[in-house]
Amino acid sequence: MACYIISIDMPAGAEIARVVEAIKSYGTWAHIAHTTWAVVSDKDHKQIRDHISTCVPEAVRIFVVKSGKTAAWRNVICRNEWLKENL
Repeated sequence: MACYIISIDMPAGAEIARVVEAIKSYGTWAHIAHTTWAVVSDKDHKQIRDHISTCVPEAVRIFVVKSGKTAAWRNVICRNEWLKENL
């Protein structure tokens, strides 16, 4: 299992409920910033991107990266402990 950071460039007013549902389906997830999430999964970056892609229009930008060993943050939406435990 690995942690992946997902950034989605959703247009203003876009329906995001399906995206949030898809992200929550991974079980272990966190909402980091407005359009940035983290998920823990045994799937790889391409599989996660493809899964999220089914929930948004073709023109929406999606970025998925496997989390590294170090990170820094400030004023995130999720709990700091979640990030410390899962990144």
